[in-house]
Amino acid sequence: MSVGAHAVTTSIIPQWDRKLLFEILDNINDVVLVIDLDTTIVYANEAYAKILGVPVAKVLGRRLDTIEPDSKTITALRTGKVSNNGKDYLDSLNIDVVGSSFPLYDGKNIIGAVSIFKNITEVVQLNRELQITKGVADYLKEQLEQWEHLPLSFKEYVGQNSRLKETLILAAKVARTDSTVLILGESGVGKEVLARAVHNSSRRQNKPMIKVNCAAIPEALLESELFGYEEGAFTGAKKGGKLGKFELAHSGTIFLDEIGDMSLNMQAKLLRVLQEKEFERVGGTKTVKVDIRVIAATNRDLNDMIEKETFRRDLYYRLNIVPLQLTPLRERKDDLLALAKTFQDKFAREVGHELTLSPQVVRLLQAYDWPGNIRELQNVIEHASIVCMNGFIEIHHLPAYIIPIHEDKQRKMDNPYDVKEIVSKVEKELILSALATYNNNRTNALKALGISRRAFYNKLHRYGIEVWGGDIMESTTSLPIKVIG
Repeated sequence: MSVGAHAVTTSIIPQWDRKLLFEILDNINDVVLVIDLDTTIVYANEAYAKILGVPVAKVLGRRLDTIEPDSKTITALRTGKVSNNGKDYLDSLNIDVVGSSFPLYDGKNIIGAVSIFKNITEVVQLNRELQITKGVADYLKEQLEQWEHLPLSFKEYVGQNSRLKETLILAAKVARTDSTVLILGESGVGKEVLARAVHNSSRRQNKPMIKVNCAAIPEALLESELFGYEEGAFTGAKKGGKLGKFELAHSGTIFLDEIGDMSLNMQAKLLRVLQEKEFERVGGTKTVKVDIRVIAATNRDLNDMIEKETFRRDLYYRLNIVPLQLTPLRERKDDLLALAKTFQDKFAREVGHELTLSPQVVRLLQAYDWPGNIRELQNVIEHASIVCMNGFIEIHHLPAYIIPIHEDKQRKMDNPYDVKEIVSKVEKELILSALATYNNNRTNALKALGISRRAFYNKLHRYGIEVWGGDIMESTTSLPIKVIG
């Protein structure tokens, strides 16, 4: 500052009164807070009340060290150091602030301190939300990349269901290790397909994967089937003995399907193999060592079996290192049509012509509960592909057990040669299917159907189809379905 400026300043300031000075401070948008040597608050401007929501009169005369003992204002008072653009958190008000704090001097002696700051709680909260959003985005990106880069062996799984994706991503991770895998799920969900995918993505992929169905082999034969036997071990034993499945799987993978059906006696012997990687053949005394990866599967509730003492707890812990739970089809209906299309294409190649599902069949498949899961869906499509002659699969081409009683009765009552009735049915089903596809958006539905708005609404009335909000209703008071002319 120049001498002239200093002279001008000193000539003006004495003329200012305290009222004018406080008016200036009160027009500052940031909080101005002044404390004396014992931290008593001696001044706070109007912004203090506006920004912090506390009346100035309530804080004047109070000691700051009893309100905010760790505040940067007190730090500046006691250390004599200036803090510029420092972030602070006010515990008493639960807010974040940022500003500057500096000591006040009378000559060389500190007599107080000043803080000028603003509330940045909203900024901090926004930043926190942005960090969370970014974290979620990064997680979703990582999940998408994991899904897109699944090994080819997992591409046999059809679908976009989120729970299925989680299972397959975990399976791809564990496939790279030698850890024991336990696959859980109902019959028909594809446990063997997943076991094969894990094996084919492992370092053992060029070695054999040997499957043993523990439920299909009689108890008396299971031990010799798994561990093999020596010559003369029992009546009927082959000359020279026989290698068991564990030896055949050496350096590869053994898949123990339906392990929940294994007896307690066999469970004990299996536990030893898992722990020691060795066993003796039936009738033998020589220890056989094997290098194998074990994948087990079951459709049973092993925890319930443990409680009932029909499954060994120690074996369960040995198997349950990385459990993979496969979702039943009824809980992944979002994948149903994609799965059906896969089977359509497969059986179309076998029968020599394209296969198409009628809208009525699609609705029935989506409504059905699928207790047999994907295997049952495959069987249903295969049955229909054989029965159907022209490639257009309708309800009467499906297995009888899957057809609702009212649909079956209706089919028997209809005249199979009534062209108008058949056309009327197909037209109604196409309209219902279009409405369902476009979430009951009538404009999009009529565009997809390729008909005028007037014709579309005439057909809705003719077939007794009412659209209420997000629901499609077939009126029970409408006229009988009939095509005129």
